[in-house]
Amino acid sequence: MSGATAQDFAKWEDHAKSVDYHALVFIIQDCRNARQAMKGWNPEKENFYADQGMTYSDELRRRIK
Repeated sequence: MSGATAQDFAKWEDHAKSVDYHALVFIIQDCRNARQAMKGWNPEKENFYADQGMTYSDELRRRIK
């Protein structure tokens, strides 16, 4: 079950490419916090924030390589 759409992923990927390292780290942590807050309460939103965090993490990983 995923709360994110293909449009969400495309929007996040574009945004992730445009922000600096520190913003990526902040966004990733914010997604983790939001996901944790939704855990056991709203599975769709929990998965949405997990997808968002992983998308931004992918960009961070690409930059570190």
